[in-house]
Amino acid sequence: MLIHPIPPLFDNDSRILILGSFPSVKSREANFFYGHPQNRFWKVLSCIYEETVPQTIEEKRAFILRNHIALWDVIGSCDIVGSSDASIKNVTPNDLSIILKQADIKAIFVNGKSAYKNYEKYIQPVIGLPATCLPSTSPANAAWSLDKLVEAWKCVKDI
Repeated sequence: MLIHPIPPLFDNDSRILILGSFPSVKSREANFFYGHPQNRFWKVLSCIYEETVPQTIEEKRAFILRNHIALWDVIGSCDIVGSSDASIKNVTPNDLSIILKQADIKAIFVNGKSAYKNYEKYIQPVIGLPATCLPSTSPANAAWSLDKLVEAWKCVKDI
C-alpha cells in the first residue's frame, strides 16, 4: 500500500481544481506533481495560459497559484505497480474537503480516464460535484499530440 506523498497545492484564490489519479514513480521521487519529464501537463497548461513552461518546483508552484488552480489527485492511497494506473487496487480517496472548504472552486477537471473513473466511484457520491474528464497528459496517452491536448484542455482557462 502506497500513501500519497504530496500535499494539495492551492490557496484561497484557487478557482479550478485539477485532479490526477495517483503520483507516478517520478512524481513521488520529485515529491511534486507531474514529475515525469515526458508528461505533457506543464507544456499543455503553459500553452493555454501563454506562459513559459515552468522548470523548477518553485516555478511550477507559482504558476499554479498565479493562475488560480488547485492541484491534487483523486487517490490518497492504493496498491499500484510502478506508475501503471491500470494496476491500481485498494483505493482510498483523498479528502477534497481540505480544498473545497478554503477555496471557491468553480470547476473540477480530471486528468485522464483512470482519475475520472475513480472520481466518479469514490468522490462524486460524497461531495456531489461533477468533474470534467480531460484527455490524459501522460506519455502513455501517445494517441494525443500536444496540439490536440492543448485544444481539449483550453476549457480549463474559460472558468
